[in-house]
Formats: sequence, structure tokens, C-alpha cells
Amino acid sequence: MTDNKTGMVREKLVNIHVNGTACEITVPAWRTLLEVLRELGHVEVKCGCEKGDCGACAVLLDGEVVDSCLTLAWNADRRSVTTVQGLGGPGKAHPLQTAFIEHGGAQCGYCTPGMILAAKALLDDIPNPSLDDIKRGLSGNLCRCTGYTRIFSAIRAAAQALRQEGGTS
Repeated sequence: MTDNKTGMVREKLVNIHVNGTACEITVPAWRTLLEVLRELGHVEVKCGCEKGDCGACAVLLDGEVVDSCLTLAWNADRRSVTTVQGLGGPGKAHPLQTAFIEHGGAQCGYCTPGMILAAKALLDDIPNPSLDDIKRGLSGNLCRCTGYTRIFSAIRAAAQALRQEGGTS
């Protein structure tokens, strides 16, 4: 929809693939990807600080980790969005999800979806990360419960499991 006075586009039909499912939604220019994902029922994407400091809203946009609270929905048009649900679930969990459970990497669980997606992006780039690599890879994600030690252990275990499988993360 175009504003008749200014000629600026106010709304746009956006086509997004979320976890492999095509979604079509008309959104105003100011609507964030976080808001759109939540409206589409993806409550696994958490709303934390809404200013890009905590990483609770992290998703993969064409494989790159982004804060969905800072990403306009228009920027996701014709792109692929992966939430933590898109990695796996009951019966077919991703090695990162399994490792977070086995190593106690989640306590309250609020930061966990964003942490797992940041870890996935890290392992896609660095299959055998050092502790410093992991710390840098998670630098945009805050956890107030675990103290990070168990999260780091979970990521190392997942990295090892993925290397043993010979697959990608």
C-alpha cells in the first residue's frame, strides 16, 4: 500500500519460508521479523530486550544468525528463516538440542533457543571451535541462569557429535 501524499510504500506483501514452510503476510514497513514470527505462532522466538542486546530473539536468516527484534520483516522477503523448532524436535532432535539437555545447558530456557541458533551458526563456520571461538560466537547472547559453563560444554559435545557423524550442523 502506497501513501498518496508522500508516495512512500507503507505496507508490503512479504513471502518468508519459516522452517521450510512458505508464509505470505502483509506487513507495515516498521514491523520487525520478531513480531511477524510471533504473529505466525512461533513462540519459540523469545522477545527479550527489543534492542539487540540479549539474543533471545535470534533466528537464522539464510543460515546467518540475526536478532529478529532488529530485523525488519521486509528484509526477510523471499528468504529462509530457521527457528529452533526448525532444527529438530521430539524424536529427531538436532545434536545441539540433545547436548543442551544432556549437559544442563538450559535452566529457565528463555535464552536457549537463541543460544542454540547462535551455536549452530558458529558450528557451521567452525566445526571444531576452541573455547574462545565459542565465547565469541555467543557474544550476542545473554544467559542469567547458567553461568555459561554448561552451555560451553554442550556446544563442545555437539561439535564432537557432529564431527563423528561426518555431517554438517
